[in-house]
Amino acid sequence: QVRLDESGGGLVRTGDPLRLSCKFSERTLNIGAMGWFRQTPEKDREFVAATSASGRSAMYADSVRERFTISRDNTKNALYLQMNNLKPEDTAVYFCAARPEVSIAPTPRDWEYDYWGQGTQVTVSS
Repeated sequence: QVRLDESGGGLVRTGDPLRLSCKFSERTLNIGAMGWFRQTPEKDREFVAATSASGRSAMYADSVRERFTISRDNTKNALYLQMNNLKPEDTAVYFCAARPEVSIAPTPRDWEYDYWGQGTQVTVSS
């Protein structure tokens, strides 16, 4: 069973950076593409960013493109989300997610991810 553990959330000010990490328990070969999603009480879970199994390709939601960067280090079993120039509307619980190893392409569709972490809260004050 794949286990995902997010960390790095917190309370920051508008314009500050923050880096989220997601450590996964399974051997890298058992993990395919990975992504970050976020959710607030007022909204359904929404796509933020995703990267391929190799980490060589990525996709982003329009709302975070140019501000957020997703990356992964398969030697460390880790996925990252570097968030710059944070805005109050970025406030949410952030989840990392993983696809099974046969699914190497990133996707913005949450139902295509089999494994999910518990989430980490990011709060951006104005």
